Amino acid sequence: MEKQILALQVAHILGEEYRREWVQQQIETPKQSNHGDLAFPCFPLAKSLKKSPHRIAEEIAAHLKHPIFKEVQTLGGYINIFLDQGFVAEHALNQFFQDPEAYGTHEFGKGKTVVLDMSAPNIAKPFSMGHLRSTVIGNALSNLAQTCGYETVKINYIGDYGTQFGKLLAAYLKWGEEESLRQNPIQELTRVYVKFHHASKDNPSLIEEGREWFKKLEDNDEEAVALWKWFKAVSLEEFEKIYKLLGITFDSTRGEAYYNDKMTATINMLQENGLLEKSDGAQVVRLDEEELPPCLIRKSNGTTIYATRDLTAAIDRKQMYDFDEALYVVGHEQTLHFQQIKHVLKKAEFSWADQLKHVSFGMMLQDGKKMSTRQGKTVLLEQALQEAISQAAKNIKEKNPELKDAQKVAEQVGVGAVIFHDLKHDRRNDVEFSLEDMLTFEGHTAPYLQYTYARTVSLLEKGNFDYNNPVTDVQTESAWGLIKTIRLFPEVIEKAYKAYDPSKLARHLLDVARHFNKFYAHTKVVGSEEEQALLSLIYAVNYQLKEGLSILGIQAPENM
Repeated sequence: MEKQILALQVAHILGEEYRREWVQQQIETPKQSNHGDLAFPCFPLAKSLKKSPHRIAEEIAAHLKHPIFKEVQTLGGYINIFLDQGFVAEHALNQFFQDPEAYGTHEFGKGKTVVLDMSAPNIAKPFSMGHLRSTVIGNALSNLAQTCGYETVKINYIGDYGTQFGKLLAAYLKWGEEESLRQNPIQELTRVYVKFHHASKDNPSLIEEGREWFKKLEDNDEEAVALWKWFKAVSLEEFEKIYKLLGITFDSTRGEAYYNDKMTATINMLQENGLLEKSDGAQVVRLDEEELPPCLIRKSNGTTIYATRDLTAAIDRKQMYDFDEALYVVGHEQTLHFQQIKHVLKKAEFSWADQLKHVSFGMMLQDGKKMSTRQGKTVLLEQALQEAISQAAKNIKEKNPELKDAQKVAEQVGVGAVIFHDLKHDRRNDVEFSLEDMLTFEGHTAPYLQYTYARTVSLLEKGNFDYNNPVTDVQTESAWGLIKTIRLFPEVIEKAYKAYDPSKLARHLLDVARHFNKFYAHTKVVGSEEEQALLSLIYAVNYQLKEGLSILGIQAPENM
């Protein structure tokens, strides 16, 4: 509210040449409280107005007047605004209590659909920590989109096709053990796959065997198809255990192989549009104008590749869902691939090609190095989750041995810790896997947020807070930092979705918890003269923490 008011007044003073939206983008939040609550830098105006930033600041400040502005100062080319704390506090809480369930929601996505391609583990491989990133980032983005009014479709696009399955078939037929596969399918399939990778370094002919088996799979060879279906069935069973622990569901689970009988239409369409060219026996779409390498559509041996299936899948999804945005939550190493897909569709004159967006993210590292199934160097996600739950249970037993439903709470804390450890990072950055860092009850962790939420629940119970008759006139100065933070929730939700970056919400929740704990450490609540007003504020914190964690895909236990 206050940013809009300031932007409107500054834009009016500057004249029609300066739009309110531009002015609002320039407004900052000072890091030091003695510099005010809002700041407008006048440096970008100096060249066009041919005046010093300091003089511009003084001239604009002289005309700024509003009941919400307690004081207006200028300092070194900045206009610093000190807000009326009582006015802002009452307005923020009134806005929240008008409809708590609607607080933070938006309608700019109303009537629009977002399709999210997310998670996408490969069958016959372990669900590693590397797959966690796509899964939890995609789920959080879906929740953010829904909070902004969008309809969402979460698609788990299983990796169940490609040359790696030819290698796996060859590896299993050479070294696989049927009994081991039945008892521990993913472990056995991983064992033979890793063995194939190492053996092929000394025996390159194995690579050709893998290609031959993939060609058999494409040609519907009975033995190849039967083994492939078996590998897929046991893999999906194992994946479902992970998704259940994470509390994540999908609207569609569909593998790449679903598009096998649909790719011919895509290839024919590219041919009819004059886009396919021969290159060393293969078929490609050239992208010279975009300064990109050619997009390979069909190999010289007649087999298709990932790009062929992704083009087909994009066309199919547009026809099925008529999406307004299609988000591919996939690691940054696939950036070139998605650039090629988008430009091939544009060359084929699909007007919606620009609706495809690659939401890239960094790698999950172990000891500073990329995890790799082929190298046999990876952390299994199910193992990590179970270890996190076990450690959480141990922590809870030490801190609160009488806690009811301790195992359920341990699951909420352990799983939440793993999810939040990922989401608190800017998605573009790499993340170092560390169970110890995830589970501490202090610092930037989910347990810290969950513990803070449980504390607010306890305070509301002790104070017998009257949810139906909140008091919004909070006069305690120690609450100002907390009030300034919680009122940003709607803005944070919008920014987090538009940037496709859940870490903006994660960091906001940490700020809320930090300000709340600082406020609570210096303020008596239960039994004070302002008890009901302070409890009203605490309920706003309570609701925001629970809702924010829920959007991130994390549960908030009421007792810890």
